[in-house]
Amino acid sequence: MKNILEYLEVSAEKYPDKTVAEDINNICSYKELLHNAKGIGSSLAAYESPGNPVIVFMDKSIEALTAFMGIVYAGCFYILINPDQPVYRIRQILEVTNANYIITLGDIDHIPHEVDFTGTRLDYYELVSAEIQDEKLRHIRDLSQDIDPLYCNFTSGSTGIPKGVLISHRSVIDFMEFFPSMFHITEEDIIGNQAPFDFDVSVKDIYSTLKVGATMVIIPKRLFSIPAQLLDFVCERRITTLIWAVSALCMITQLKGLTYRVPTTVNKILFSGEAMPVKHLNIWRNYLPDALYVNLYGPTEITCNCTYYRINREFEINELIPIGKAFPNEKVFLLDNHNNLITAKDTTGELCVSGTALALGYYNNSEQTKSVFIQNPLNPHYMELIYRTGDLAFYNKDGDLCFAGRKDFQIKHMGHRIELEEIELIINSYPGILRSSCLYDTSRNRIIAFYSGNIEKKQLQSKMMESLPAYMIPAVFFPLPELPVTENGKIDRKKLSAIYGGNF
Repeated sequence: MKNILEYLEVSAEKYPDKTVAEDINNICSYKELLHNAKGIGSSLAAYESPGNPVIVFMDKSIEALTAFMGIVYAGCFYILINPDQPVYRIRQILEVTNANYIITLGDIDHIPHEVDFTGTRLDYYELVSAEIQDEKLRHIRDLSQDIDPLYCNFTSGSTGIPKGVLISHRSVIDFMEFFPSMFHITEEDIIGNQAPFDFDVSVKDIYSTLKVGATMVIIPKRLFSIPAQLLDFVCERRITTLIWAVSALCMITQLKGLTYRVPTTVNKILFSGEAMPVKHLNIWRNYLPDALYVNLYGPTEITCNCTYYRINREFEINELIPIGKAFPNEKVFLLDNHNNLITAKDTTGELCVSGTALALGYYNNSEQTKSVFIQNPLNPHYMELIYRTGDLAFYNKDGDLCFAGRKDFQIKHMGHRIELEEIELIINSYPGILRSSCLYDTSRNRIIAFYSGNIEKKQLQSKMMESLPAYMIPAVFFPLPELPVTENGKIDRKKLSAIYGGNF
């Protein structure tokens, strides 16, 4: 197998009339997705050469999914740009990609004139109605390789310019050959899509669906601020599988959504993106005790996830949930500051990954690619690229990896090296706290704690002194009605920084 379209083609042959995807406006069968994708691919192939990027300028939808598959039929790779993003960021992404074509939904998704896109806009509805040219599509497939790029997702860059993480067909195939079967995702499942299509959590939704012949329900993003309506939606569509960001699950529990309605059809909850607070996990487990719960870890650069941990026991309220062990065909290991391998328990090092899952690098950014995709320092014998994640981890007493924060979240304060995540773990364990996040004000040398909950600042400070040394107690406590989150569902530290007004 060398092309992800084989997942679609095999499932379309098995389940032609079955619903492959459903959004708030439309329902699409496997045979319709296959036919429409071929139409787009046939039309697009007249414009663009294989191997080049094509922008999909629309929100997550059946049309976006169809455009993805059509772009792949043309031998190109897709990049989704959400129209809701700031014009400045849209402009930055277009400058990095230098794409020639953008697919839009006619008059629905206008490209802001401030973007100054110099390429050509293609109308989705015109592309999809094109006559299918099977011979041309076969020729493109025959010349393709599994190392061809499939998609490019943009993440924030340390230089202020977004980085385009380029992922190949082979990397997704390598991951998908294991992922659905490991967690019992089958053709009987209905997967509730939470993640935006420009976030790699959605890759698991899309390609798990196509591989096994399941159905994906695209949940409107507005519902993730209205727990009652979200739970109604999940229940009414009999969703079985949630592959969600931690923040999405916590939004339901912190607003006591499960006291309103329990989605009893859900039997698999796989979460990622940040550390899951144990008290929020316990609420889900109390209401859905028979469901499978899995903690997934992995940066965008290694194709979705590189480690997993099945929740198979009770955790104390202030305990850290492990990120577990490596997925099959991936090597995950720790290096110290001198590039020595760490095998001892409770010794923190940088988490590194090698294997087929590694990205092709950052698109049009060789400098940053070379800085983190490097030769394995443990292997002087032949070429073996690894990705240095910048994440810290350690092995616990059971041999499972445990996330220990970012290297750049490690601070030196009052002569001590401190992980801000450790402070957050303690704050999040308190009954009166819903969520918390910490930043470090380098100009004033003080730790800032943001939190939402019904506990007073002095009470929180006093309680923390029971658990942490004085040098780890934040100097400033900022109560907020709720913590801001990014489009991808993670706590938005940039917005917290702006709220505080400090220099981090």
